[in-house]
Amino acid sequence: MVERFDVAIVGAGPAGAAAALGARGEGASVVLLDRAAFPRDKACGDGIAAHVLDVLAGLGVHDAVDGYAPVPALRLVSPRGAVVARSTARPAHTVPRAVFDHRLVASAVRAGAVLRRHVVRSIAQTATGVTIDGVIHAATVVGADGAQSVVRRFLGHDRNPDGHVALAIRGYARAPRDLTEQRIVTTGTSWPAYAWAFPIGDGRANVGYGEVLAGRAVSRAHLLARLADLLPEIDTNGATGLRAHLLPLSTHRPAPGRGAIVLVGDALSLINPFTGEGIFYAVLSGSLAGRAAAHAALAGSASSTAARYTRALDQRLRRHLRHSTVAARLAQRPWIVDAAVRAADADRRTFDRVVELGLGDGLLDARSLIRIARHVRVP
Repeated sequence: MVERFDVAIVGAGPAGAAAALGARGEGASVVLLDRAAFPRDKACGDGIAAHVLDVLAGLGVHDAVDGYAPVPALRLVSPRGAVVARSTARPAHTVPRAVFDHRLVASAVRAGAVLRRHVVRSIAQTATGVTIDGVIHAATVVGADGAQSVVRRFLGHDRNPDGHVALAIRGYARAPRDLTEQRIVTTGTSWPAYAWAFPIGDGRANVGYGEVLAGRAVSRAHLLARLADLLPEIDTNGATGLRAHLLPLSTHRPAPGRGAIVLVGDALSLINPFTGEGIFYAVLSGSLAGRAAAHAALAGSASSTAARYTRALDQRLRRHLRHSTVAARLAQRPWIVDAAVRAADADRRTFDRVVELGLGDGLLDARSLIRIARHVRVP
C-alpha cells in the first residue's frame, strides 16, 4: 500500500524538522523520514547561536534550549596567537544534538507531521509527483539527509571536492571551571583548521578539531593529536563520544533543487566556510523549503517547488553567502585572520561583524575591512 502526502522530507535533523514545521504551518500533509530512531546522537559542535532561536520562534518552537545555560562570550585565538575575548551581542547555547534534534522532531510531530523510521534507497519521479521506495508518494520532496544525501545523488550532484569540504572530530570532555565562554583556537598547521571547546553547563564541554581537506589523507589519530595540542587545558584524552563527520562547505553548492525536489542544510552544502557553523543555515533553509513545498503542492503546481524555494533562499541568504565566500578566500591567508582577531580585540563593532558573519547571516562592511587592513602584518 502506498501512503500519500503533500510533502515528504528525507532526514529528520534540524533542517528536516524545520521543513516539516514550515510545511505544516501552511496546512500541508507531511511525512518525515529518517534512518534513525530519536533521540539519537549526531556529531556536531552543538553550538546553538541566537539566530537559530529566531528562526525556530517563527516556527512556533520555544523550548529548544530550555535547561541549558546561556554562554555569553567568545574567545578566538588566531594562528599566530592574537586573542580576542568578548561578550557576544546575544548569548549562544551548547545543547547536545541528541537533545536538540529530538526536541525539534517532537515539535514537528506535535504540529501534525508523520514520523517514519525508514532508510530511503530509491526515488522516482512520476507524472503525479515523487515516489520513495515504492511505498510513499508525495507531490514534493525535501532532501534534508545530510552530507551523504541520497536525494542529492538522485539529482545528479556529487559530494563536494577537496578544498570545499572539511573533516572534524567531536567528543565530550570534563570542562575546566574557568570555561564559561565558547573557545575557538585556530592553527596555521594544516590551515584552514581550528579546535573548539563549548561548555554545556553540566560539567562537560563539547570539544573538537576540524580542518579543510586538501588532497591529503587525514587520519583519526591526526585529528585527535591536533585536538590535544590545541586544547592543552582540557583532558581531551579522556573525551567520550568521539565521532568524526564531514562538513560540505557553502563555497561549492549544487542547485537548490529541480522541479518538485529541493535540498536543504548539509545536503545543499550549507556549512559556513568561515566557522563550520551549519545549524542556522539548516533551520533557515528547511523552513523556507517546507513553506515553498507546501505552497506548490497545495496549489497543484508541485513542479514549481524548486523555483519558489530558490527565490526565497536567494532573497534571504544570497548576499551573505557571497560575503562568507569572500571571507573564506581571504582567510586562506593566516595573517589575515591574525589581523581580523586583532581588529576585533581593538574594536567592538568589528568583533560583532565577525561574529555575525560566522554564526548568522552577517555581511562584510567597509568599516570593518578597513580596520582589519590596519592590523595586517604580512609575514
